Amino acid sequence: MARRPNRQAHDNQESELVDKLVSINRVAKVVKGGRRFGFAALVVVGDTKGRVGYGAGKAREVPEAIRKATEQAKRRMIRVPIRDGHTLHHDVTGRFGAGRVILRAAPAGTGIIAGGPMRAVFETVGIHDIVTKSMGSANPYNMVKATFNALENLNSPRMVATRRSKKVSDLLAATPKAEAEAESAPAPEETADG
Repeated sequence: MARRPNRQAHDNQESELVDKLVSINRVAKVVKGGRRFGFAALVVVGDTKGRVGYGAGKAREVPEAIRKATEQAKRRMIRVPIRDGHTLHHDVTGRFGAGRVILRAAPAGTGIIAGGPMRAVFETVGIHDIVTKSMGSANPYNMVKATFNALENLNSPRMVATRRSKKVSDLLAATPKAEAEAESAPAPEETADG
């Protein structure tokens, strides 16, 4: 007899998700009798442990638009590598349309230095220390998409090591700091033959 998938574990995973409403717009559709008004919502969903997604939804009522956006965000989740559980592994830039963002890793205690739409992404993904700058478009859709473009380009040492078929310790041993220490160490004495 085949076992059924554990539905309770799936429900627990769903309940851990945090969602944030980034923006809500009233939109109009022009029809034969005049204008038909609706609402467009942009929502970011994450588990505060490295998974995050965004979604957009339109409906005649606000709650329905938010529900549609949340469902889309849950389907589009990506995994983000986080260093020491609080910041990025390295600085990265992201682009989407006219939006351009720069994300910089920050030491513990810095906090989230980011504007509205970007702040919602970092709070839901679980990053606590980051410095960001948005250049270009201030449109929340473009800012969120540019932020996701940057997060998708992030690499952790483990990902780089896997790609190069090396161990993480080999990569970290080859850092400039380690090379400088190796150069400053005294060279072994050579013995002359003959």
